[in-house]
Amino acid sequence: MSAVKMTPHTQTVLRALLGKGVDGVRRSLVLDEGLYGLELSKMSGLPNGTLFPILERLRQAGWVERYWEQDDIAEAEGRPRRRFYRITPKGADVAPLALAQAAAAAPAGSASKIGRPGMAGGAR
Repeated sequence: MSAVKMTPHTQTVLRALLGKGVDGVRRSLVLDEGLYGLELSKMSGLPNGTLFPILERLRQAGWVERYWEQDDIAEAEGRPRRRFYRITPKGADVAPLALAQAAAAAPAGSASKIGRPGMAGGAR
């Protein structure tokens, strides 16, 4: 169905970008404005070396777009600009279907066998 390989980590990133697991107001903000890298890393539990290659693959597939925040916002807060990532209209259409297909294809109980990032061999 998709050119994107639906690894467990990719699924986690997509769920975060779709605002899954957050309240309605926050979900609307996630869908409209996106999330910046550190937010995505915290929400997904993935280190940058795992997260950013996934985001780039999703961007190349047209499911995610990235953009820089406005200079005046960052300057007002006294920090560098953040790069935001948000789901595209195409991604909003195909990602939920891809997530559902991946969940249906997963063996029963496999979610508990997915290890935490950085844990070789999975969680114990």
